[in-house]
Amino acid sequence: DHEGQVLRGERKLIYSTRNFIGRSAAIRDVLNLVEKVAKTSSSVILFGETGTGKELLAGAIHYNSPRAKNAFVRVNCATLPETLIESELFGHERGAFTGAEKLRIGRFEQGNGGTVFLDEITDVSLQTQAKLLRVLQEHELERLGSNRTLRVDVRIVAATNKDLTREIAEGRFREDLYYRLNVMSIKIPPLREREGDLELLANFFLRKYSSDLGKKVNRIDPAALRLLESPS
Repeated sequence: DHEGQVLRGERKLIYSTRNFIGRSAAIRDVLNLVEKVAKTSSSVILFGETGTGKELLAGAIHYNSPRAKNAFVRVNCATLPETLIESELFGHERGAFTGAEKLRIGRFEQGNGGTVFLDEITDVSLQTQAKLLRVLQEHELERLGSNRTLRVDVRIVAATNKDLTREIAEGRFREDLYYRLNVMSIKIPPLREREGDLELLANFFLRKYSSDLGKKVNRIDPAALRLLESPS
């Protein structure tokens, strides 16, 4: 409908790579790669420390892709207990387990035709990883408590702040799932590796919060800026 089209248009504008703050070579390289990756339907892994903007870049991939008119579904795997994550991702039938009082549509069904962003994917168990692999390979799943197979068409963008090769070597992450996800990979640099971007970001937040709080703060003291930019 018209309201949905307007909302999708606003989100595409928000997630436009032109709106990302940064002029360093490191972040421009990332944004150029995001624009190229967005045009494909490949699975993507985003590597980066906490706070480097993985969710924003996942949104940029979705809203600048042919799937932009469909859902962008976000799942933070780190915040979901293992007892709930399979139900959250794949859904469940009424009565599938104690407390399952009604049907639940999982995140992959919600994201059918669109993109599912799995943040901190290393936090899911090996059992759940096997089910994720099936979604990637066969585009199929079953809700908990059901033997009816459902077809889903989703693009998966995953993210982690961990070293996946170490996770695989130590038996915490499936190697076959890694290779299915790692069709394209993007490493997001931390701010300390983005020369010149700290000042841009500091001034952006200064303007934003001065406006939000009704304060007249015009600039950051150069000494304070030097302190922020100090490596120690």
